Amino acid sequence: KQGDHYDPQARCVRLSPNHFHGHSLAAITVAAHEVGHAIQHGGDYSPMRLRGQLIELARPLEKIARVVLPLSPILLLITRSPALGAGLLFIGLGSLVIATLLHLVTLPVEFDASFRRALPLLAQARYLPPSDRPAARNILWACALTYLTQPAMSLLQLLRWLRPGPRF
Repeated sequence: KQGDHYDPQARCVRLSPNHFHGHSLAAITVAAHEVGHAIQHGGDYSPMRLRGQLIELARPLEKIARVVLPLSPILLLITRSPALGAGLLFIGLGSLVIATLLHLVTLPVEFDASFRRALPLLAQARYLPPSDRPAARNILWACALTYLTQPAMSLLQLLRWLRPGPRF
């Protein structure tokens, strides 16, 4: 249900049914990418460890921010307490900063899993014929580009809240 991913707590690669049972180039490439994360974990890859720490910090802050950011202007008007309003805004913006950092730290983890781990694994273990390797690289690049959108969206969200003027 969560899609293709490596679960570091369970030390388990989980694949969607179409990738687990599939025999396509995409299925093999995605599986190799997720195994790349397992290899990172086994080798104590420091950006992956940092990402895990940021995830643990970001989860509760994200929940708080979902409530605090939209309510902070209303609470400020009701209480007329600039200190409370500033504190709530600080909490909300702090969570956005951590989310942005999390997405930025995710980039090297994903690129490493794809291009330093998965592609060599596919080539060395001969899971793919040499003629399919360029297409596998293209699939991994397409997947990597989706990870570039997350930090961009986080930065835009953060800038939206930092800019002066109305936010609605």
